[in-house]
Amino acid sequence: MTQDRLWQVLDPLWGDPRTLSALLCTSAAAIGLLKWLGRRQVQQKMEEARRARDLALERMEKAARRFKQENPGTQTAYVLSLTMVELAEKLKEGSLSPESVLCSYMGKALEVTREVNCVVDFIHGCEDQLQKLKKQKEKGLLYGIPVSIKEHINCKGHVSSGGMVQFLGQVKEEDSVIVQVLKSQGAIPFVKTNIPQTMINYDCSNLIFGQTLNPLNHQKSPGGSSGGEGALIAGGGSLLGIGSDVAGSIRLPSSFCGLCGLKPTGNRISKLGVISPLVGIKSVTGVLGPMARDVDSLALCMKALLCEEMFQLDPTVPRLPFDEEVYTSSRPLRIGYYEGDGYFMPSPSMKRAIQQTRKLLQDAGHTLVPFAPPKIDYMVDELFTRGIFSDGAAHLVDCLKGDIVDPNLKPQFSIYRLPALVKRTLAIILKPIYPRIARLLSAHCGVGSAKNLLDQHGAVEAYRTEFIAKWRKLRLDVILCPMLGPAFNHGYAGKLFAATSYTHLYNVLNFPAGVVPVSTVTRADEEELKHYRGHYGDPWDKRLKEAVEGAEGLPVAVQCVALPWQEELCLRFMKEVEALAHGTKRNLKKGKEQRPKGHIMNQQQLRQLQSEEEVDSY
Repeated sequence: MTQDRLWQVLDPLWGDPRTLSALLCTSAAAIGLLKWLGRRQVQQKMEEARRARDLALERMEKAARRFKQENPGTQTAYVLSLTMVELAEKLKEGSLSPESVLCSYMGKALEVTREVNCVVDFIHGCEDQLQKLKKQKEKGLLYGIPVSIKEHINCKGHVSSGGMVQFLGQVKEEDSVIVQVLKSQGAIPFVKTNIPQTMINYDCSNLIFGQTLNPLNHQKSPGGSSGGEGALIAGGGSLLGIGSDVAGSIRLPSSFCGLCGLKPTGNRISKLGVISPLVGIKSVTGVLGPMARDVDSLALCMKALLCEEMFQLDPTVPRLPFDEEVYTSSRPLRIGYYEGDGYFMPSPSMKRAIQQTRKLLQDAGHTLVPFAPPKIDYMVDELFTRGIFSDGAAHLVDCLKGDIVDPNLKPQFSIYRLPALVKRTLAIILKPIYPRIARLLSAHCGVGSAKNLLDQHGAVEAYRTEFIAKWRKLRLDVILCPMLGPAFNHGYAGKLFAATSYTHLYNVLNFPAGVVPVSTVTRADEEELKHYRGHYGDPWDKRLKEAVEGAEGLPVAVQCVALPWQEELCLRFMKEVEALAHGTKRNLKKGKEQRPKGHIMNQQQLRQLQSEEEVDSY
């Protein structure tokens, strides 16, 4: 058919052939205009959210000034110098007032956020909470303690966005369960803190509220996704924060900012009233948990949360009150340990932190047993990655439709949005060159069917059973293991999501795991880092070296792990590590047991133990 004949056929539809060209041009222009309008609408929503944030901080500043005028004798420096346990005691005895404490921390939080951009909202209901405290006859365990809350945890009258535009403007009508319980124990939630977009990232940046900096070094990330909490607490603007953790989001900012943080067992604390772009996931367990400057603060928080109020508000939470006897026990522990997981080689400071802590624990009378987590590559690729992205990341991509992707998330998001066929093809091409990267690309394709999803859930259960069997075979109480660190340089977290293998193992297993800072990066660590090659010599190993360099003087942490539902034992172990690392003595109950001289089992003793037919149960 000639071109003229074609136009003759189309003529009844279009009239003049030039009409088609005009219509095509008009359509293209219309599509371009719609995209521009959509983008402009997104930007307007972001601008409105920023204005709301600025107004909230202005209101917070006015409230702080008013409180200060009404309480002229407030000794701010003294209040800020107290530990949370000391502060709780003084508030309960009445030597400090809740107004003076709140005023002090509001002022300090404003100072910190001006420096590092960590506070995104002022919880104005804290003023009402103060008035309610005056009327209460009984003082709760957290009476008068100001608490900061991660942005995606619901607070009545406030927005929870998760750093995503689609959730902006949705003002919550009631508090999340955890905020209700905090209030019932006398705590005063007073600010909400920044998070990375979608929270599937361990930096702390979104296009709504911007980048949060590490108060210890502004060239470094505070970690994430509870990075606003990490920055605020490390900067002195909060005593206690509530974060969340699905791959290390409490533990990573605790490590990067030199704090203590606890990821509890999945349902030990209620998660009702929290927004998330990841829903319905069973293979990997997300949790809420506390972050603070010391372990005693975490323990006090857990003791307060594990109360009748929580069990009533959320019947799915098991009625397990805090076991003080376990936390204050002084019996010697049998501790498994490992210096690396075989997936990512630890940085020099990470390895040294484990070696030094192991020696301190040995000298204190504990027994140290070598432990190797089974099948880490399989866990990372098939259990964690394929589990958390079982739908090929489709739901996560949908959450960002119409949104503008934050630059720190783009390296990850570029993979998430690829069609499954492209991911599989790239995995095949890369397998001979970069096998680790190829396996992860394949895992990002998801499970593919309902049957495969059930098989994947079964695989997680089988792995957990295998891990616990190995734990019990060695008769372990707890495990000491590395914690990713030191703090990354900006821009690297999104390029190294797989480096969280040290933390997300315990989300797959659903074990309680806590972080304790034990040292700081030395010049010798930095020199040794120059020779870091990693296990694979691939781009990820090169990036990890670049991510952690330039960290002399920054904190280095270790991770402490216990079996499910044994948060008290995990905290007791963390407390032991903290006391030994800082050279402080622990106040133990009367009748303290005399500890025998500790030792590290040699390989012969280990093989003998493993060959025993009868193994005492944990």
